[in-house]
Amino acid sequence: MSIFAALLGPIADLGKTYLTNKAEAKQAIHTAKITAIQNDADWESKMADASNGSWKDEFWTVILAIPIFMVGYAVALDDMTIVMRVEASFQALEKLPEWYQYLLFIAISSSFGIKGVGKLMELRK
Repeated sequence: MSIFAALLGPIADLGKTYLTNKAEAKQAIHTAKITAIQNDADWESKMADASNGSWKDEFWTVILAIPIFMVGYAVALDDMTIVMRVEASFQALEKLPEWYQYLLFIAISSSFGIKGVGKLMELRK
């Protein structure tokens, strides 16, 4: 064995170890991402099962639709005082404490299974 081969062997082993470690790190990141996706899917499945007999979705759908029906009713009967009452209701809701508005927003969002409430709250500002 020559001196040249004796010097290149450890350098080649060092390079091989570096590449192996890099590949293992990428594999670990990939495995962590797959696990996170699986956990997320499991959570969504559990939440869907838990809300199977729930009335929350229907309740909030009706509550959110009331202003639309009231405005339609007002237009049909040509009674704009109803529209003014709807506007006054929204103005009253705006005056509620901010913490209560956030809790209401979170409750409604979770009822419909909307995730990422923090991102949605940023859009509100």
